[in-house]
Amino acid sequence: MNVALELLAERRYADFARRCMGLIYDQRVALGLRRDLEIPLIAPKAKIPIRIRAFEESDLPVLLDENQPGLARKEMVEIRTRRAHHEAAIPTCYVAVDETTGSPCYFQWLMGPSQNAKIQSFFPAQWFPVLQENEALLENAYTPVAYRGNGIMSAAMALIAERAVDLGCRYVITFVERDNVPSLRGCRKSGFSPYLVRTENRFLLNLVKRRRFEEFREG
Repeated sequence: MNVALELLAERRYADFARRCMGLIYDQRVALGLRRDLEIPLIAPKAKIPIRIRAFEESDLPVLLDENQPGLARKEMVEIRTRRAHHEAAIPTCYVAVDETTGSPCYFQWLMGPSQNAKIQSFFPAQWFPVLQENEALLENAYTPVAYRGNGIMSAAMALIAERAVDLGCRYVITFVERDNVPSLRGCRKSGFSPYLVRTENRFLLNLVKRRRFEEFREG
């Protein structure tokens, strides 16, 4: 509702009308992507040299700074969402480090089946399928604004996914909105391909939500 009011104040009437219609009914579709770690993959390279390590508390003010000047609403939401994940203590978050400066430049959580209860409790109902014994979930990736455009996502994601072997997992899954073409391309470079579709129908200011999973079919 706040976004709709902002659009009205800016006299963006067409966008305001579309936003209001979306508050009455909206449908969102995301693709479930999966990587089989037994299939060899040459990880893509970022434009800068990176290495992967576990998240450290000292990374928090660098990667999740809510007090940056001029921070857009969308960026604030992204940061707060990931701060909530951090506070929920659901392991494990991995960080990509810029080897030229030693500064963290990307992070993402890799969660195994032992975290199923926390995952299903923290995220919205039916947001993710229950992980099987050989599956891990990649979620809540974020690249700071200053590092975007360096191809870090696909490179880091490929390397982080490989850590799932330490969890006894063969498959790594992640979900991306169907219209998020850049992220879908990045995931494909990281060895992920569609296998599932999540459809979410929202009604009446999000008071009623229905989600379902279906097998992905080409076309």
